[in-house]
Amino acid sequence: MFSRLKRVLSDPLGAALGMAAKIYAFRLARRKGIHVQGRITLVGIPIIDIGRNASLHIDDNVTLNSRNRGYHINMHSPVKLFADREGAEIRIGQNTRIHGACVHAYKSVTIGRNCLIAANCQIMDGSGHDLSFPNVEDRIHTRGDARPVVIEDNVWIGADSIVLPGVTIGRGSVISANSVVVRDVPPMALAGGNPASVIKDYSKA
Repeated sequence: MFSRLKRVLSDPLGAALGMAAKIYAFRLARRKGIHVQGRITLVGIPIIDIGRNASLHIDDNVTLNSRNRGYHINMHSPVKLFADREGAEIRIGQNTRIHGACVHAYKSVTIGRNCLIAANCQIMDGSGHDLSFPNVEDRIHTRGDARPVVIEDNVWIGADSIVLPGVTIGRGSVISANSVVVRDVPPMALAGGNPASVIKDYSKA
Protein backbone atom coordinates (compact mmCIF):
# COMPACT_ATOMS: atom_id res chain seq x y z
CA MET A 1 0.00 0.00 0.00
CA PHE A 2 2.79 2.42 0.99
CA SER A 3 4.82 1.66 -2.13
CA ARG A 4 1.78 2.33 -4.32
CA LEU A 5 1.15 5.66 -2.58
CA LYS A 6 4.82 6.55 -3.04
CA ARG A 7 4.54 5.88 -6.79
CA VAL A 8 1.44 8.09 -7.03
CA LEU A 9 3.11 10.92 -5.14
CA SER A 10 6.30 10.73 -7.20
CA ASP A 11 4.41 10.72 -10.52
CA PRO A 12 0.84 12.04 -10.06
CA LEU A 13 0.38 12.62 -13.80
CA GLY A 14 1.36 9.01 -14.48
CA ALA A 15 -1.17 7.78 -11.93
CA ALA A 16 -3.93 9.85 -13.52
CA LEU A 17 -2.98 8.70 -17.00
CA GLY A 18 -2.89 5.10 -15.83
CA MET A 19 -6.45 5.32 -14.56
CA ALA A 20 -7.58 7.08 -17.74
CA ALA A 21 -5.88 4.39 -19.84
CA LYS A 22 -7.73 1.62 -17.99
CA ILE A 23 -11.06 3.34 -18.62
CA TYR A 24 -10.10 3.92 -22.26
CA ALA A 25 -9.13 0.23 -22.71
CA PHE A 26 -12.47 -0.86 -21.23
CA ARG A 27 -14.40 1.39 -23.62
CA LEU A 28 -12.17 0.51 -26.57
CA ALA A 29 -13.12 -3.16 -26.48
CA ARG A 30 -16.78 -2.17 -26.86
CA ARG A 31 -16.43 0.09 -29.88
CA LYS A 32 -17.84 -1.07 -33.20
CA GLY A 33 -15.16 -2.35 -35.56
CA ILE A 34 -12.62 -2.89 -32.77
CA HIS A 35 -11.92 -6.47 -31.66
CA VAL A 36 -9.68 -7.03 -28.63
CA GLN A 37 -8.83 -10.66 -27.84
CA GLY A 38 -7.63 -10.88 -24.24
CA ARG A 39 -5.72 -8.24 -22.30
CA ILE A 40 -4.39 -4.98 -23.72
CA THR A 41 -1.94 -2.68 -21.91
CA LEU A 42 -2.23 1.04 -22.61
CA VAL A 43 0.51 3.32 -21.31
CA GLY A 44 -0.86 6.80 -21.85
CA ILE A 45 -3.72 7.42 -24.25
CA PRO A 46 -3.36 6.38 -27.93
CA ILE A 47 -5.19 7.90 -30.89
CA ILE A 48 -7.40 5.20 -32.35
CA ASP A 49 -9.43 6.25 -35.38
CA ILE A 50 -11.30 3.41 -37.07
CA GLY A 51 -13.68 4.54 -39.79
CA ARG A 52 -17.03 3.18 -40.83
CA ASN A 53 -16.78 -0.43 -42.08
CA ALA A 54 -13.08 -0.54 -41.19
CA SER A 55 -11.67 -2.73 -38.40
CA LEU A 56 -8.95 -3.10 -35.80
CA HIS A 57 -8.00 -6.52 -34.41
CA ILE A 58 -5.75 -6.67 -31.33
CA ASP A 59 -4.64 -10.02 -29.91
CA ASP A 60 -3.80 -10.84 -26.29
CA ASN A 61 -1.11 -9.05 -24.31
CA VAL A 62 -0.48 -6.20 -26.78
CA THR A 63 1.12 -3.04 -25.38
CA LEU A 64 0.44 0.40 -26.86
CA ASN A 65 2.81 2.86 -25.21
CA SER A 66 2.05 6.54 -25.76
CA ARG A 67 3.94 7.98 -22.79
CA ASN A 68 7.42 9.45 -23.07
CA ARG A 69 8.30 9.13 -19.40
CA GLY A 70 10.15 5.91 -18.68
CA TYR A 71 10.84 5.16 -22.35
CA HIS A 72 14.51 4.96 -23.33
CA ILE A 73 14.49 7.55 -26.14
CA ASN A 74 12.44 10.68 -26.81
CA MET A 75 8.95 9.82 -28.06
CA HIS A 76 7.32 12.62 -30.03
CA SER A 77 3.70 11.48 -30.30
CA PRO A 78 1.23 8.91 -28.95
CA VAL A 79 0.48 5.65 -30.72
CA LYS A 80 -1.84 6.31 -33.65
CA LEU A 81 -3.90 3.52 -35.25
CA PHE A 82 -5.82 4.87 -38.24
CA ALA A 83 -8.00 2.91 -40.68
CA ASP A 84 -10.02 5.35 -42.73
CA ARG A 85 -11.30 3.66 -45.87
CA GLU A 86 -14.09 1.20 -46.52
CA GLY A 87 -12.93 -2.31 -45.53
CA ALA A 88 -9.53 -1.17 -44.20
CA GLU A 89 -8.10 -3.29 -41.41
CA ILE A 90 -5.24 -3.26 -38.94
CA ARG A 91 -4.21 -6.50 -37.22
CA ILE A 92 -1.78 -6.63 -34.29
CA GLY A 93 -0.56 -10.00 -33.03
CA GLN A 94 -0.08 -11.40 -29.56
CA ASN A 95 2.58 -9.90 -27.26
CA THR A 96 3.49 -7.11 -29.69
CA ARG A 97 4.64 -3.76 -28.31
CA ILE A 98 4.14 -0.49 -30.17
CA HIS A 99 5.73 2.69 -28.81
CA GLY A 100 4.62 6.07 -30.10
CA ALA A 101 4.29 4.93 -33.72
CA CYS A 102 1.68 5.52 -36.43
CA VAL A 103 0.00 2.63 -38.26
CA HIS A 104 -2.21 3.83 -41.11
CA ALA A 105 -4.25 1.41 -43.22
CA TYR A 106 -6.12 2.27 -46.39
CA LYS A 107 -6.47 -1.45 -47.11
CA SER A 108 -4.49 -3.72 -44.77
CA VAL A 109 -1.61 -3.55 -42.30
CA THR A 110 -0.81 -6.79 -40.48
CA ILE A 111 1.66 -6.92 -37.60
CA GLY A 112 2.56 -10.36 -36.28
CA ARG A 113 3.24 -11.77 -32.83
CA ASN A 114 6.07 -10.70 -30.52
CA CYS A 115 6.98 -7.64 -32.58
CA LEU A 116 8.80 -4.59 -31.24
CA ILE A 117 8.02 -1.27 -32.91
CA ALA A 118 10.05 1.58 -31.51
CA ALA A 119 9.09 5.23 -31.13
CA ASN A 120 8.23 7.56 -33.98
CA CYS A 121 7.88 4.88 -36.68
CA GLN A 122 5.47 5.38 -39.58
CA ILE A 123 3.87 2.27 -41.10
CA MET A 124 1.46 2.83 -43.99
CA ASP A 125 -0.04 0.91 -46.90
CA GLY A 126 -0.88 4.00 -48.99
CA SER A 127 0.92 7.18 -50.00
CA GLY A 128 -2.03 9.56 -49.90
CA HIS A 129 -1.82 10.76 -53.51
CA ASP A 130 -1.05 9.44 -56.98
CA LEU A 131 2.13 10.56 -58.75
CA SER A 132 -0.03 11.96 -61.56
CA PHE A 133 2.78 12.43 -64.05
CA PRO A 134 2.53 14.22 -66.42
CA ASN A 135 -0.78 15.73 -65.24
CA VAL A 136 0.61 17.03 -61.97
CA GLU A 137 -2.15 19.62 -61.66
CA ASP A 138 -4.50 16.72 -60.80
CA ARG A 139 -2.30 15.33 -58.01
CA ILE A 140 -3.96 17.39 -55.29
CA HIS A 141 -7.33 15.80 -56.13
CA THR A 142 -6.11 12.16 -55.91
CA ARG A 143 -6.24 9.80 -52.93
CA GLY A 144 -3.68 7.24 -54.05
CA ASP A 145 -3.83 3.46 -54.17
CA ALA A 146 -3.00 1.00 -51.40
CA ARG A 147 -0.84 -2.12 -51.20
CA PRO A 148 -0.95 -4.26 -48.05
CA VAL A 149 1.88 -4.19 -45.53
CA VAL A 150 2.81 -7.38 -43.68
CA ILE A 151 5.16 -7.46 -40.71
CA GLU A 152 5.71 -11.08 -39.75
CA ASP A 153 6.29 -12.52 -36.26
CA ASN A 154 9.23 -11.50 -34.05
CA VAL A 155 10.21 -8.43 -36.10
CA TRP A 156 11.97 -5.48 -34.46
CA ILE A 157 11.62 -2.08 -36.16
CA GLY A 158 14.02 0.58 -34.88
CA ALA A 159 13.05 4.12 -33.96
CA ASP A 160 12.08 6.70 -36.59
CA SER A 161 11.80 4.11 -39.37
CA ILE A 162 9.28 4.33 -42.20
CA VAL A 163 7.63 1.26 -43.74
CA LEU A 164 6.04 2.06 -47.10
CA PRO A 165 3.19 0.43 -49.09
CA GLY A 166 3.47 -3.13 -50.39
CA VAL A 167 6.30 -4.18 -48.07
CA THR A 168 6.63 -7.53 -46.29
CA ILE A 169 9.19 -7.78 -43.49
CA GLY A 170 10.04 -11.42 -42.90
CA ARG A 171 9.97 -13.33 -39.63
CA GLY A 172 12.59 -12.40 -37.08
CA SER A 173 14.14 -9.55 -39.04
CA VAL A 174 15.44 -6.30 -37.58
CA ILE A 175 15.13 -2.88 -39.21
CA SER A 176 17.75 -0.45 -37.94
CA ALA A 177 16.75 3.00 -36.71
CA ASN A 178 15.99 5.76 -39.23
CA SER A 179 15.47 3.32 -42.11
CA VAL A 180 13.05 3.71 -45.01
CA VAL A 181 11.74 0.30 -46.07
CA VAL A 182 10.58 0.42 -49.69
CA ARG A 183 10.95 -3.26 -50.65
CA ASP A 184 10.53 -6.68 -49.01
CA VAL A 185 12.98 -7.75 -46.32
CA PRO A 186 13.63 -11.51 -46.09
CA PRO A 187 13.27 -13.47 -42.84
CA MET A 188 16.08 -13.45 -40.28
CA ALA A 189 17.92 -10.45 -41.69
CA LEU A 190 19.30 -7.17 -40.40
CA ALA A 191 18.33 -4.37 -42.80
CA GLY A 192 18.77 -0.63 -42.74
CA GLY A 193 19.36 2.59 -44.62
CA ASN A 194 17.42 4.78 -47.04
CA PRO A 195 16.30 2.87 -48.99
CA ALA A 196 16.75 -0.07 -46.63
CA SER A 197 18.84 -3.00 -47.82
CA VAL A 198 20.01 -6.22 -46.17
CA ILE A 199 23.11 -5.61 -44.06
CA LYS A 200 23.47 -9.18 -42.79
CA ASP A 201 21.61 -12.43 -43.43
CA TYR A 202 21.22 -14.45 -40.23
CA SER A 203 19.18 -17.27 -41.81
CA LYS A 204 22.30 -19.38 -42.28
CA ALA A 205 23.94 -18.48 -38.96
